[in-house]
Amino acid sequence: MPFVKTHVACPKCGGKDPVAVNDDGSAKCFSCGEFMRDYEAAMQGTENVAEFSTYQRNKMDDSTSNGEFYALTDRGISLDTAKKYGVRSIKDQNGNIYEHSYPYYIHNEVAGYKVRKTKDKSFMWQGSPRGTGLFGQQAFQQGGKYITVVEGECDAMAAYEMMGSKWPVVSVKNGAQGADRDVKDALEFLESFDNVVICFDNDRPGREAARKVARIIKPGKARVVTLPEEFKDANDMLKKNRQQLFMNAWWGAKLYTPSGVLNVSDQFDSYMNRPRKPSIPYPWQGLNDKLEGMRQGELVTLTGGTGLGKSSVTREIEHWLIRNTEDNVGVIALEEDWRRTIDGIVSIEANARIHIDSVRDTYPQEELQKHYETIFSGKNKDRVWVHAHHGMNDLDSIFSKLRFMAIGCDCKWIIVDHLHMLVLSTPENDERRAIDSIMHRLRTLVEETGCGMVLVSHLRRVDGNKGHENGIETGLSHLRGSQSIAQLSDCVISLERNQQSDDPVEASTTKVRVLKSRYTGDVGLATHLRYDKDTGRLGEVDVEEVEEAFEVEEL
Repeated sequence: MPFVKTHVACPKCGGKDPVAVNDDGSAKCFSCGEFMRDYEAAMQGTENVAEFSTYQRNKMDDSTSNGEFYALTDRGISLDTAKKYGVRSIKDQNGNIYEHSYPYYIHNEVAGYKVRKTKDKSFMWQGSPRGTGLFGQQAFQQGGKYITVVEGECDAMAAYEMMGSKWPVVSVKNGAQGADRDVKDALEFLESFDNVVICFDNDRPGREAARKVARIIKPGKARVVTLPEEFKDANDMLKKNRQQLFMNAWWGAKLYTPSGVLNVSDQFDSYMNRPRKPSIPYPWQGLNDKLEGMRQGELVTLTGGTGLGKSSVTREIEHWLIRNTEDNVGVIALEEDWRRTIDGIVSIEANARIHIDSVRDTYPQEELQKHYETIFSGKNKDRVWVHAHHGMNDLDSIFSKLRFMAIGCDCKWIIVDHLHMLVLSTPENDERRAIDSIMHRLRTLVEETGCGMVLVSHLRRVDGNKGHENGIETGLSHLRGSQSIAQLSDCVISLERNQQSDDPVEASTTKVRVLKSRYTGDVGLATHLRYDKDTGRLGEVDVEEVEEAFEVEEL
């Protein structure tokens, strides 16, 4: 049956747009679930809430509104509580209650009754809940220390009794599905209390509704009760005479905080028994003195001018991690073939630049195989994973492989060389926006997987007569493209070297500077590394030795 109108008001629950009207005039409310055979008739007189409530009161069944007050023995609820909430009942010829009528008010006048048939547990409305307050709201004055919100009318009366009739308890009108809307409509009344305790049904819809409602309440007021697993709701606990157990749960209600926001008072055990992530030392003591090593779950950015040895540093780190940990290591080098990546690591092991054909040709195959197997076989078998891109570098594909390395290959350390090749893999024309997006994705990946990541990044060109190839001192502002590189990195390490110097010592000596350290806060010049062109290795040099050499050159 096709809809002829959608998103129109509901005369039953008062919702502004949850109803869809069929072509035969019938309608369905997707908020309260009510089916109306004649939508126009149901809407008669509903444009004004006050007029509608009068119209509905005149239509209410006299037998319902004139029922008597009885103790609700089937629900364990006393006569006094039934009178407090205005709940009337009708008995059959045998003296058994077969119908409860729960009153709903507008401005202290009954606007409708929610009628419950005890035999089949069905509900119907005499009048309408439109514009009414919460069930029981009329029975309590605004303001006070506690008010409790539950999911059903009998739960409200049951909780009120179990609390010794001491504090107000109210119920939403249409159960979990409409709880957030009902609470919004009664927000001024509820927030007049110091604490709003939410005690919904102990099932998934109830728990989800409790969280939604708690988010509506002013921060610091909402508390959520967790009932014992074996009980469905407050009325269930009253019927089983578990008043004290209910009160224990009620007093134990936790102050609601959004996901990711913690109440520190409850976190001492987690604070003291936190998982400890050991630091892995860098290959060079100067960096360890500044940074106290490298840690999983951190994003380290390595930067420097073109040709200043960033790849040489990453290869030293890769080899160091393989030889000094038992962790799996992943390498994504986007500017080179995977064999060149392997050459670089094996060259460190061999203390020779075997990536150069003329050098590699001087090594017998048996010796190369020995170096290869030392790094990639035996105890190191299946520990090293590299990216074979075959010239295709789609960004989503690269991130898929990054995630696979971290999760599928269990790589605890991943080296990405370099950021600006990732930028070239995006369709984004704005470099800054592309870098922002990539850095957020890398940060999220590190947080999600807990891997340690070393990211290579370039520097921008600087104004002036000297560039980075002349050894000028770097700063975070020199990072190319976006400040998100510095902001989202745990650590930023830069390389500085005057590669154009006529002095061979200066031209081969790299200053390693820490620009950012979130862990230690210790920044500044960390160490000097000297490149040995015969072995291709970077060795740490004593600072005093370097300073003396530079002073001699200046003289």
